[in-house]
Amino acid sequence: MTEENSVFDGGLFQFLGWSILGALVTLLTLGICYPWALCMVYGWKINHTIINGKRLKFVGSAVGLFGNWIKWFFLCLITLGIYSFWLFIFLEKWKVKNTIFM
Repeated sequence: MTEENSVFDGGLFQFLGWSILGALVTLLTLGICYPWALCMVYGWKINHTIINGKRLKFVGSAVGLFGNWIKWFFLCLITLGIYSFWLFIFLEKWKVKNTIFM
């Protein structure tokens, strides 16, 4: 395996644009559209990643994440925030589950 087979072909200005747009959407909707912003930025990162000569593709949707997001939010409320320790892991699992090789 050589390093030439694995690359990231995204650019700084694209990343900044998507990140600013995601932050604006999140702020203007008071956080309600955060799952959409997360999918948008994460999708950009994944769609610009090539591993072993195969491009990754993010197939997740904000609608798919929104249901989980609501569930995770209520579980955090019910457990007085204790559930939040596992949120990063569950979010990463969701991301990986929704990432495929082209």
